[in-house]
Amino acid sequence: MLHQLRPASGARKDRKRVARGNSGSGGTTAGRGTKGQHARTGKGKRFGFEGGQVPLIRRQPKLGGFKSPRRREYDIVNLMVLEKKLPAGHYTIEGLIEKRIIRSGTLVKILATGTISKKFELEVHAASKAAKKAIADAGGSIVLIK
Repeated sequence: MLHQLRPASGARKDRKRVARGNSGSGGTTAGRGTKGQHARTGKGKRFGFEGGQVPLIRRQPKLGGFKSPRRREYDIVNLMVLEKKLPAGHYTIEGLIEKRIIRSGTLVKILATGTISKKFELEVHAASKAAKKAIADAGGSIVLIK
């Protein structure tokens, strides 16, 4: 019966109640040893404390490098993506967003990863020299917009 179930003998053990006198074998130092940092109350150390050594966070360089304020982030479109996902034709930024090739609101750059055989006429913000050449060789063109 459920009300008769009990854990196996020795499976459960009461916790040791320390600092209740020497007769309880947990008195005097209460299992903390003798003296020292770990024997004191309030011994918790803050996060990142390394025992007095200069902590890792202070050993790191102070400044985190440099980011150009004029850096331009581009959404990259490779030739193999155009070849695989689009039929030949004329595409503007809006057309590429509609076909889910790029995200909206970003600059677009065409790169020459992969090969192309279809004729594309693209209006984008930037393109690599190799991509321009590959599209021109396939009979297409790239118009750069500002």
